[in-house]
Amino acid sequence: MAGVGKLLKQAQKMQKQIEQMQSSLEAQVIDVSSGGGAVQIKINGAGKFVALTLDPEFLKEDRKLVEDTILSAVQEAAQKAKERNDAEMQKISSAFQMPGMF
Repeated sequence: MAGVGKLLKQAQKMQKQIEQMQSSLEAQVIDVSSGGGAVQIKINGAGKFVALTLDPEFLKEDRKLVEDTILSAVQEAAQKAKERNDAEMQKISSAFQMPGMF
């Protein structure tokens, strides 16, 4: 049973680290720019969009161009946040080895 107790302690420690990581990611802001700076997005490391700024001159462009550029910027921002989140989670999970689990 000592092995089970050790696994439980590891799981509790991992849970605490995950909570700390999530708080840290929420505080980290990633800046993404698209269309030569016409579209600027801020997203935190947890994937929450914080700000969207559009150049007023850019909005005078063709509707399809504006839509595609904004969509591209949103997708890039979401991908960068996911990559940062995944990298942080990998750091935590690699420190814990559970026999027979991974």
